[in-house]
Amino acid sequence: MEKTTQPAEPEKVKCEVCLKEILRSEAKSAEAVEYVAYFCGLDCYKQWKANSQAAQSPHPNKSAS
Repeated sequence: MEKTTQPAEPEKVKCEVCLKEILRSEAKSAEAVEYVAYFCGLDCYKQWKANSQAAQSPHPNKSAS
């Protein structure tokens, strides 16, 4: 009997923002400090970038008046 092989299922990743599963080959990616982040599209990438920049910006010191 002849053995048939199944094609490998394409690798999927989750969007860093909306967590939607997408094909890795279709995903947009950005290299972060120690990992690669994947995004389903430019809207999620822009939101992630804005959030990470806001988290990295120095917070103004609250001074007593």
